[in-house]
Amino acid sequence: MIPWLEPGAAPHFPETESVLAEPAGLLAAGGSLEVAWLLVAYRQGIFPWFSENEPILWWSPAPRTVLYPERFHQSKSLQKLARQQSYQFTEDQDFEAVIEACAGQRAGQKGTWINSQMIEAYIDMHQAGFAHSIECRRDGELVGGLYGISLGRVFFGESMFSHEANTSKLCLRQLVDCGRYEMIDCQMPTGHLQSLGAIEISREEFESALNRWT
Repeated sequence: MIPWLEPGAAPHFPETESVLAEPAGLLAAGGSLEVAWLLVAYRQGIFPWFSENEPILWWSPAPRTVLYPERFHQSKSLQKLARQQSYQFTEDQDFEAVIEACAGQRAGQKGTWINSQMIEAYIDMHQAGFAHSIECRRDGELVGGLYGISLGRVFFGESMFSHEANTSKLCLRQLVDCGRYEMIDCQMPTGHLQSLGAIEISREEFESALNRWT
């Protein structure tokens, strides 16, 4: 059994070492998606991930997938695409459009983890100044983007989308090049992220980084 968090109580999470081995990284259920809860969670390396109409589930997987900006790998084709200057980039100009696009059903997927509760919660985080988006446009049309949580020198990446090839990678390039972050949290490993330079680090290393940079 995992701990049940009362939504009306002050935000408090179990020690992250108490996560389940299966499903790997599951820490607790319940609680709230209010800004105060999310801030406490992210500062401890915990994030929500659950399906629509189910209890909120809180996760803290280890090892943790992160991207250090200096390790960001740009393929020659991505560098060439960036030099073409075919796209225009903005920050926080249309957060809601970005998260809605990220929530859209994708090829090969039956649904999305970015449910209506999550959208509402992260819009609240954006309005509170903690959630941010990068938008990629061609001739005024939104064709790529990403969003996540910014705390100190750490950006907790949540999701990104592309309506044209590699536009999400270009947004990640913008994030890396902004110079504000020491580490980008990618949560879980994927071949796509690893091809861009993401690596896995231990829980101890990850939480030590959070203590230094958030």
